[in-house]
Amino acid sequence: MSRRSISSIGLGATVLLVALSGYAMVAGLTKILVIAWVAFGAMTGGALLGERAASDYPRRLIWGYGLASGAMVTSAAVFLLPQAIGQDAHVGGFGVAGGLLVGYAAHVIGHRLAHIDVGLEVTGAQITAHALAAGVIIGIVYASLPSLGLLLGLSIVSHKGPAGYAAAHRIGERGGEVSSLLLPAAGVGLTAIPAAALTIPAIAWLNAAIFGFAAGVFLHLAMDFLPSCEIGGEVDEVCSLAEHSHAQLDRLRLHAVASTFVGAAAVFAAWVAIAA
Repeated sequence: MSRRSISSIGLGATVLLVALSGYAMVAGLTKILVIAWVAFGAMTGGALLGERAASDYPRRLIWGYGLASGAMVTSAAVFLLPQAIGQDAHVGGFGVAGGLLVGYAAHVIGHRLAHIDVGLEVTGAQITAHALAAGVIIGIVYASLPSLGLLLGLSIVSHKGPAGYAAAHRIGERGGEVSSLLLPAAGVGLTAIPAAALTIPAIAWLNAAIFGFAAGVFLHLAMDFLPSCEIGGEVDEVCSLAEHSHAQLDRLRLHAVASTFVGAAAVFAAWVAIAA
């Protein structure tokens, strides 16, 4: 991130995350602490790359999105869905549906806000709201089932790298402060740590609803991150795919498919290694 100016809000969020990390260590919330700082490191690292890139190379961003999306789809399907259905199949199913619909609604509202002048840097506001909401869900999920492994959380926040890359590029082009992304980078931890400290009653239908809703939200997010090599899509906004020929776009689509499979395979390989 730019050394010329540091966003006071971003710096304040980072300091608050450090303070909350101290509480997490004392409270024994080790997994959430690791997830929070991996999310922070991934987004700030992605933002640094996005800010410094002289020209954006679409294949790089496509692989970033694809790997993250494949990992998130697999993790939500393997670690969250079975918990939801196992606790209460019907309530869990309604939870999944609710999560998918809420995720879709949030995406549409966010897209609408991007076309309205509200006096704020919209990219930063959207990504911050998303990070805070995702942190709440991650924290509650781990509070409901502390035995969950790190693999779920790390896979879910894997999208922070490419998201930071794309956001930094857009903010930089608009002349904004890229360091403002320190706020959404810290956002997951800012809400996940307090949420993980909650005491969730061991009620089957409640846990089914929680895990179902979480699965639905993260499945929507994963599908939203599937790299689409089409004009007007997320990758096009960053990399100007309109400048590429039809044959080049076809090759990029192959990379998009391959990257999602590799992301999914990575989670499967990690699960096999842990289960062995």
